[in-house]
Amino acid sequence: MSSVTNALSGAFDNIHGLDDVKNMLLGRQEDTPRSSTPPRSSNQPTATQKDDDNKDKDNASQTNQASGSAKVTGSQGGSKTITGKPQATSFDPRIPAGGISMVTPNALAGDQFYKVGDYITFAWNYTSLSVTPSAIDVLATCVANQATYTIAVNMSAQETKVVWDTKNVPSGQAPFLTNKYTLLIYDAESSVTAAPRAGYLAVFNQFTFGMYTPQPYVNWSDYSCSNCIKNGALSHSEKMTLKVMLFTSGTTIASLVYFAHGFGLW
Repeated sequence: MSSVTNALSGAFDNIHGLDDVKNMLLGRQEDTPRSSTPPRSSNQPTATQKDDDNKDKDNASQTNQASGSAKVTGSQGGSKTITGKPQATSFDPRIPAGGISMVTPNALAGDQFYKVGDYITFAWNYTSLSVTPSAIDVLATCVANQATYTIAVNMSAQETKVVWDTKNVPSGQAPFLTNKYTLLIYDAESSVTAAPRAGYLAVFNQFTFGMYTPQPYVNWSDYSCSNCIKNGALSHSEKMTLKVMLFTSGTTIASLVYFAHGFGLW
């Protein structure tokens, strides 16, 4: 009986030895399977997050282009915004430049004269405008003294009427002359010497008017005029003109009489 027991015990020992050899050759199988892909870091963005970020950048770029600004990102992660004016729109050169048609005073009313110290009203309409300016400047200029008089600066282009107070003028302004003046209306963002552009408001300088300075009252007995007749007397210039006319007339008549007598007509 003991021999049978020893034989069975040896067989079991051999079986355990084979298991050890098998584990050494094939390796021990783990309960949890290994993955060939390393685990993701919690800080690494997923593909969906990258797509959303790209869409946000594209939308921001389009918004910046439409508003005239651009966002620049530096190498250190900082960013700054550069703001600029939107580019001007170009129109077909065959389109005329914008202009102005005067309403007050009416162009058919003839020459206009205004007394210095009164209120002067100018009103107009725009013509052929594709782009309306945001603001305009209204000036008056006189060639005689090369002076420019400010009527309105940075005035809203939606307003097409201005009242000029010629009495309360800015200090340092040149005095008014009794002379002709030219009204100037142009885009406040442009200049008075800018060339006309298709669709945009051109410099308006087609309306002229006169201004005069009233003189103080003087009694007739104290009034003196070198070119006027006073008390029936002729001025010096009028006397000289009359002498020349009488001399010319006498010479013409004498010549006609002489030639008529020579031809036997007299």
